[in-house]
Parts: sequence; structure tokens; C-alpha cells
Amino acid sequence: MTILVTGATGKTGRHVLRELLAEGEEVRVLTRSPQKADVPSGVSVVQGDLSEPESLFPALDGVNSVFLFPVLDAIPAFAATAKRAGVAKVVLFTGAWAAGHTGRDRASWVYPRYRAAEAALAENGPERWTVLRPAPFATNALWWAPGARADGVVRLPHPDAVCPVVHEADLAAAAAAALRTDGHHGRWYTVTGPAPVSQAEQVAAIAEASGRPLRVERTDPEAWRSQAERFLRPGIVADLLNEWSQTEADPATALPVTSAVEDLTGRPARTFARWAADHADDFR
Repeated sequence: MTILVTGATGKTGRHVLRELLAEGEEVRVLTRSPQKADVPSGVSVVQGDLSEPESLFPALDGVNSVFLFPVLDAIPAFAATAKRAGVAKVVLFTGAWAAGHTGRDRASWVYPRYRAAEAALAENGPERWTVLRPAPFATNALWWAPGARADGVVRLPHPDAVCPVVHEADLAAAAAAALRTDGHHGRWYTVTGPAPVSQAEQVAAIAEASGRPLRVERTDPEAWRSQAERFLRPGIVADLLNEWSQTEADPATALPVTSAVEDLTGRPARTFARWAADHADDFR
């Protein structure tokens, strides 16, 4: 059984690739630039672009399952292409906001976009599909690394905002389990870490793991917005600031913790302290 992994060079995709290889699966990687793909030896690398459906047929030839990176605008065409190519199963990840746990989530910029991508897969794609809706990634804390290394200061607009952030390795393990095992067809899993943790608590965990003294400095939200919009879409920036301000004011409005990681993998979700230990060198 050949499994196609999209986004295999990203923070989550490379962990999915590692999980599947460890289980002895035959894996193929889709990338726009095969010559630049840094993947383990023996992994088949094929050229293709999710936004260009006709380029995908060679990549999908003989593929049974696909891990689908969320290039949201490309999902409808990909879903139909995968079905035509005879793919049996697709595992897509979107985001926890798609679950609509709160009115804030349902009013978010990403909510209708995530839901449209999920619906396109369910309605037009292969018969067997699973959607993973991850909590915000613990790897978002890497945004703080330059400041931490420069002067030991992490500047945050809402340092007491809380969220059960998820370790990228847990999301990858959940995706690999959904790809490799049965019983997940037509299901949506909101994938979280094991407990809510504030951003200030995350900084403290990073300081302990890295051995670098760090302090939190509260910054103006609009100043943060102007910087973040250089690398994030304005709608996502607005969603983040809205969630942070509300969960800082009332932690009870944060995303609920789920057991999805353990349900899918048989192992408890990793703590943020574990993430900090795994990434300590990024902050030194």
C-alpha cells in the first residue's frame, strides 16, 4: 500500500513521514521542487502541485491513501482528482476552529474556509476520509525564538491567554494512525494537547528546558498585529488576537481538551514541557 504525503517538508508533514516509515509503510512524497526535497533515502519523491490538479495524476498512480496538507483553496479539485485516480482514503487536517466550539470560533475568518474544504472532501472525494482538526500548534512558540535569543524577552499581547496546544509529533502520530488503521471513516477529530497552558507558562517551560532566562513583556496588540500581518493573513491575525483576548479574560472559553491523541494512537498527548525540551536548542 503506497501512501502519498503532501507537505512532507513542513513541521508536521515530516513527522508524518517519519511515523509511516517507522511502521514500514511505502511512502511517496509530493512536492513542487523535488530537487530541494530533504527526505530520507529510499523515499519516492514526485513533482506536483495541489493547486494544479492535472499535475497530480502521476503522483497518485498506485496510491491507496493520502495525507493531505491543508491548501484550502485546492481541496475541492484535489478531492475530485484523487477519487478519479482511485485513491481509497484521505486524511485531511484543518483546524480546531472548524469544530465551532464557541460563537467566537464560528465567527472566525477561518471557520467557513475550513468547513468548505472539509465538505468538499466529504462530498466529492474518495469514499473513505478522516478530518483532523488540530488545536493551535505548540510550534507557534518558535515565533518567540528570535527575541528569546536576542535579549531574553518574549513580547506577547495577551500573555495569560490559554490553549491546549498540540505537539506536532502527536498530530503526526494521529494522522499516521488514521491512515494505517480502520474505523476512522467519516469522522472528525479535534486534536489537542493534554491540558490548557497559558503563553506565559509556555515561556517559563521554554526557559527551564533551554536554560536561558526569559521574561515576558506585554506588548500592544496593534503593534503585534502590524508585525504579524507580514507573514500571516490579516484574517488569521484577527482570529488569534480575538481568541487570546477572550481566553485571557476568561480561561473557561478556551478550546476544550480532547482525548483524540490517545484515542487514535493509544498514547497520551505530549505536554508542552515535553515540547519545550524537544525544541530547547531553538531558543539557545
